[in-house]
Amino acid sequence: MKEDKNPWIKNDQWTEEIGRLREIVQKTELVETNKWGGEVYTINNKNVLGIGAFKNYFTLWFWNGVFLKDEAKVLVNANEGVTKALRQWRFTSASEINEKLILQYINEAIANEKAGLSIKPEKKEAMTCEFFQAALDNNKALKTALEQLTPFKQKEYWEYMATAKQEKTKVTRLEKITPMILEGKGFNDKYRK
Repeated sequence: MKEDKNPWIKNDQWTEEIGRLREIVQKTELVETNKWGGEVYTINNKNVLGIGAFKNYFTLWFWNGVFLKDEAKVLVNANEGVTKALRQWRFTSASEINEKLILQYINEAIANEKAGLSIKPEKKEAMTCEFFQAALDNNKALKTALEQLTPFKQKEYWEYMATAKQEKTKVTRLEKITPMILEGKGFNDKYRK
């Protein structure tokens, strides 16, 4: 059976270096887990860091790295303007691995997580759709069934309808989701375990 490839390890170029980072992380109280196909280390089920490798570098990802003091000035924002809290420490050779400094950053990240330092995702404004609202107003059973779904599932249906541009698309989408809503199903339930 073929082992699943970690999507954060883009090639086998950094195998020894990744192994060395893993050994350092394992000296801490962090728990290794697999999320999104990648190696993630957690404390109290909260993401603290991940390990990855790319063509030109291998990296430690700190989920709430924005709160690290970064006295050594080693952290970068991997996606400026998009990423709010995540920070990367990029390495380009094994000689850059300084165990003492890495443990200092990891232990600070653990302390920050225990202290609850994090940036909460911004709430998106709920999408609206006049066509869908009119359909709900004209079909009380549909409206009641939608209201009985969790807010998250309701939001999925509203977004699905609100992103339709053309009238004919709105009609076909409504035809598709009406039986799902009446059966109490969420829009993406078939993808959830």
